[in-house]
Amino acid sequence: MVSNNVPAEKIIDRVDLQLVADMIKPGSRVLDIGCGDGDLLNYLVNFKQVDGRGIELSQKGVNKSVSLGLAVVQGDAEDDLKNYPSDAFDYVILSQTLQSIYDVRGTLNELLRIGQHAIVSFPNLGYWRVRFDLLIQGRSPMSEKLPYIWCDSPNIRFCTLTDFVALAGEMGFVIHKIISINHSGRATPKNSVGIWTNWLAEEAIYLLSRG
Repeated sequence: MVSNNVPAEKIIDRVDLQLVADMIKPGSRVLDIGCGDGDLLNYLVNFKQVDGRGIELSQKGVNKSVSLGLAVVQGDAEDDLKNYPSDAFDYVILSQTLQSIYDVRGTLNELLRIGQHAIVSFPNLGYWRVRFDLLIQGRSPMSEKLPYIWCDSPNIRFCTLTDFVALAGEMGFVIHKIISINHSGRATPKNSVGIWTNWLAEEAIYLLSRG
């Protein structure tokens, strides 16, 4: 959780975004993929003095980000990351976007081609309430982090924390940090993902690098 000693204007409203921001060293080169309205990028530029760039699919998000003075372009990660040179950034952020990606392996490879580190966060399909609803109701899972009914959902990929660890290992990536976040917003750093972490975490954040 963020410290109560941090001035209010330096705290992002969303716990997960603040935790992502806390992983980034001041003055770094950062690309935020799927940056939305620019809340995270704006914080990083103004309070961590990063050289920040953003990609956002929605024109509304791009307009809002640009109105904040941010260097954000409209684009799609799966199509546009190939246009960036290798090692162009210290950190590439993919926050709450992995579940809407078609080519997961290709996109992860691109993140760690253009960035020294990748920060990836996503909702956990292994969360106990999701499992319980599927078991009892027999319907496609929904939760606060997966709020869409199946036929309206932009999410096409669903994975658990354990799934992602296995994929990262298969692809030869190094996981430097895992932060699990429960339903109440409590964040817990982890060295690995065990059965209880995968059961209790509603979402998680991973800090990765190439092997």
